[in-house]
This record gives sequence, structure tokens and C-alpha cells, in this order.
Amino acid sequence: MKLSIPDLTTVRARHPEAVAEAAARRARRPLIGDSGRLMIVAADHPARGALGTGDRPLAMADRADLLERLCVALSRPGVDGVLATADILEDLLLLGVLENKVVMGSMNRGGLAGASFEMDDRFTGHRAEDIERLGFDAGKLLVRIDYDDPGSLATLESAARAVDAMAARRLPVFVEPFISRRVDGRVRNDLSAEAVTRSIAIASGLGGTSAYTWLKLPVTENADDMAEVLRTSTLPVVLLGGEVGDQEAAYERWGKALRLPSVQGMVVGRSLLYPAEGSVEKAVDTAVGLL
Repeated sequence: MKLSIPDLTTVRARHPEAVAEAAARRARRPLIGDSGRLMIVAADHPARGALGTGDRPLAMADRADLLERLCVALSRPGVDGVLATADILEDLLLLGVLENKVVMGSMNRGGLAGASFEMDDRFTGHRAEDIERLGFDAGKLLVRIDYDDPGSLATLESAARAVDAMAARRLPVFVEPFISRRVDGRVRNDLSAEAVTRSIAIASGLGGTSAYTWLKLPVTENADDMAEVLRTSTLPVVLLGGEVGDQEAAYERWGKALRLPSVQGMVVGRSLLYPAEGSVEKAVDTAVGLL
């Protein structure tokens, strides 16, 4: 039986076992497909309380609208899969749109946007055992490091143990590191070449093995610095999109970085699902074309 978005609440209320059943019958695929590249759409922002995009502070709070946008994105040629938290991935499972897609579970969402404890980014999302149990394909964790905030140490330690737990199950884990600091009370990520280089060195050394570790990295302020920055590690890299102001400029920066040998693809969220101009289809197709 094919479900629609209005059916989801009824199914969840009356047949909660449907989630596990959908996960068990989902057709899987290799992480890297025939294209040799990876294009993932990200939608794990809401669980950290980050609901805004552009001039719409609650854009991602409309779950039906978000799911519709995700379904469109996942239907486009060249899109390999999705990164999200349990609630969103389970909706997509029930909708039947994750067949032969890469499914990545978001692991730490406890560092709520704007909270006093934002840097103490606890693992409140998927655990390694959840990703394994549901037959998902990878996990993702965020590591923001503020040298002036003790909460960063707890995040680093828990991230290392998550890397260990994923590797023990031979599951890839995508580590997204930043050197961050508070500016007027808000956490800001430093995208200078020096800061990104340092974040790569720290993230690459997390855990007892890096065999299953990938890096999810921003493009530096000066995209020309990326070639030098990526010499810091031999780990495979995907670029993150983040929220962008000038879409065309972002495409240019991504395209330049995608030509570097260690870059295997992209994980992009709001800028494709809520493009400043044009449709979801156009934004996704343009990003896929960069690969």
C-alpha cells in the first residue's frame, strides 16, 4: 500500500511497527554508485531547532512542505540519498521514497542553535546500533570546537566513541568539523584556511580507527585555498552546502572544490530544498550537474 503525507499520522498512531517493516524491506545500494560520486540531500536541521532559511525563520517547521520538497529532490536524477534524523527518515520510509537510496542517520543534535549549551553537542539522535538495526547506510556527526568553551571537550570525546561504534559495525561515519567561537553570544564557524585545516587534523584523529571515517567539510572563504587545506588528510571528503546568500557564487565555489581529487561528492540541504530563486528541481539539477 502506497502512503501519502496525510496518511502518516494515522499509520504512526495505529501501526507503529510499519516503520521497522518498511526499513526491513527497503532495497539497498552501495554507498558509491556507478557515477563514482555522491550527492546527498540534508534535512537534519529541525532537530537542532534550526528551522529558518533566508528570511523565513520557521520555513522548515512545516513538515508536510519539507517532506514534499524532499520527495521532489530524491526523485531527481543523480541524487543518491538523504541525511536526516529519525523522525524525517521514518516518514520517508513510510512514503516509500528511500528505495535504492543512501540513507544517512544524523547522530548528535543536542547542541541546540542559540542555546547556552550549544557547544556541548550531545548525541541525541541516531546511535550506531539504530543505524545498523534499521539497515541504514551511514551516520553523520557534527564536531564544533571552541577553544574557549569546555563543552567542546565533551563533544570531542563522545564523537570519538561514536566513530568507534560505527567502525565496529563497518558503517561509514561522516564527521563534520568546525573551529568555532562565540560572537555577540552566537556561535560562528571559522571558514579561514587555517581554521578548516586545524579542524580536519582534529577530526581525522578521532576514535581508535579512521577506516570508516569520511569528512564533511565547508568550502573555505577563499575557494582557492581548498587544494592546500585538503592535503591535511587522506580521508575521503564530501562538501557541505550550508545556507547561502548568492546561489550562483555558491555553485562556482562548489564546482571549483569538486575538482580536487579527495572530494567524492556533496551533502547539501537548505540551499537546495529552499532555493533563493527557482524551484527545488532546478536547484538540485544544477548541483548534480556540478558533479
